[in-house]
Amino acid sequence: MTDNTQHLPVEALEDWTAAACAALEIDRESVDIALLLDLARDVAHGVARPAAPLSAYLAGLAAGRAGGSREDTAAAAATITALAATWRADEQDS
Repeated sequence: MTDNTQHLPVEALEDWTAAACAALEIDRESVDIALLLDLARDVAHGVARPAAPLSAYLAGLAAGRAGGSREDTAAAAATITALAATWRADEQDS
């Protein structure tokens, strides 16, 4: 069995972020990589792995609707992180 997991060096992640921001016409300085990676980690561990990219999208959508600043992104991420910290899948099913 081979491990197909890709691990990017920090500079490659920065390069990818800069390229994606340019392609989407987003100010690179408005993107907090560490915040978004922490959000994804917290949701993946607190809810489920597939919920991480969905939650990052939802945080971005909420931040954009609020104005799109780093502060708007941080507020949206904090809301989702707090929800993930209290999430219990077994309790949500009932």
